[in-house]
Amino acid sequence: MKKNNIHTLSYFKKRLKDNGYVVWDIMNKYSVEDPRKWTLMVNPSIESIYVTCLVNRNGLGDLPEFQINDGGFRFQKNLTIKTSSMEVIINMLNDKGVVPDDSFYKKGD
Repeated sequence: MKKNNIHTLSYFKKRLKDNGYVVWDIMNKYSVEDPRKWTLMVNPSIESIYVTCLVNRNGLGDLPEFQINDGGFRFQKNLTIKTSSMEVIINMLNDKGVVPDDSFYKKGD
């Protein structure tokens, strides 16, 4: 399996961080029967958006799905995006005003 697949947690996190987002791991140990692979939080304490990756929900080889949850503030509740493109995810975050800015986490001088 290629390491740079969108459903690979390390690749997904790296791409978000490379674009200036703060990313925290939430969960990556779901049961084998569970289609969820991992959950992370984008920009904690600011927008605090949960992203959960689901794989093989409709059979082996199906496109990965990403559930986006911020409590319905910026994104509709139960929003699921089926894509193999990281650009789709990043553009969606930008379009909804989720700004890549890690200054909240830096100590003041």
